[in-house]
Amino acid sequence: MAYKISDECISCGACAEACPTGCISEGDGKYVINADECISCGSCADACPVGAPAEE
Repeated sequence: MAYKISDECISCGACAEACPTGCISEGDGKYVINADECISCGSCADACPVGAPAEE
């Protein structure tokens, strides 16, 4: 199951840097995850200082 970034996102970019597949990009006001490319590894959630990424 792919991860999704909640509105708690502070747009710091830590999740995008941690993502091994590069499926996270800067969106409108928060980062977004391409669900088709997400491998559900949890690296983004581990790197996020506010816990914005979570499994859908």
